[in-house]
Amino acid sequence: MLRSLGSAVSGMDAFQTDLDVVGNNIANVNTIGYKSARAVFADMLSQTLSGATAPTYPGTTSTSTNLSGGVNAQQVGLGTQIEAIQNEWTQGADQTTGNPLDVAINGAGLFAVTPDPNSSIALTNNQLSGSNSSVYYTRAGDFSLDANSNLVLPNGNVVLGYEVTSSSDSSANTSSLVPININTLVTQAGGKTNSSSTTGSWTLASNPNVTIGSDGSITVTDMSGNTHVIGYLALATFPNYGGLQKIGDSEWSVTGNSGQATFGTPSSTSGTLQSGAVEQSNVDLTQEFAEMIVAQNGYAANSQVISTDKQILQTLMNNV
Repeated sequence: MLRSLGSAVSGMDAFQTDLDVVGNNIANVNTIGYKSARAVFADMLSQTLSGATAPTYPGTTSTSTNLSGGVNAQQVGLGTQIEAIQNEWTQGADQTTGNPLDVAINGAGLFAVTPDPNSSIALTNNQLSGSNSSVYYTRAGDFSLDANSNLVLPNGNVVLGYEVTSSSDSSANTSSLVPININTLVTQAGGKTNSSSTTGSWTLASNPNVTIGSDGSITVTDMSGNTHVIGYLALATFPNYGGLQKIGDSEWSVTGNSGQATFGTPSSTSGTLQSGAVEQSNVDLTQEFAEMIVAQNGYAANSQVISTDKQILQTLMNNV
């Protein structure tokens, strides 16, 4: 069989995958926190028709009596393949929404979320103490409060963060991650959610005006109009962001190649937060359209090679 036939088939398969990646990027151009992907091509095995030979003229180390210069190997490639599909972790543009619970990350890091609103996750040296498959990560910061005062994503997953150390110390208690629940955090910060409670030195206002600072601090207002820091959002950083695996809903999970997450409050060493904004997709439509044209023409060119091979084989059959 003609080698070019197999090469052309591999080329069509690879460009189809490339077009799949481009199509998904374009489909997610308006997805909050989406990171675009790109297909990386690599050649497949090559068939060696003749090997390379070293020079044998005088002055070389060869003892051969047949004097000649060096000859390079002759190889015919057997096609192409998709070697990797890499995610682009460049910053997307911030879009102002005016919603104080919308948060964009400026810099490195991801929000940590969990489907379990009752879980408290211990940390050792700012990392998970054990493997925890119920912690996911996202750049999408379109948060809201549910009926139970949990800070959640649109899919219902609860954002993770830190409690304050005590009622007299508003610094973050970084020994564990907790689901961000306003009522729970108020109690830990020395407040109470209703005036009839016998505990707490201040009472949360009926409209607490929850805000999130650039350092991740969560602030509420009490009945007297005073503000209190009741907790912090956590950011997770990774040794290799490209090793994270997409799981849908703009969320990612850790893999063996991403490394373990290191948690901390937003800072200059990770990223800072912009309240009242969300990070848009980093898809560049101009680049995607250009890649789509390349994929379309590459697919058509490989199809033409198959048509040419078909004509050659037909000619051989007619001469039999």
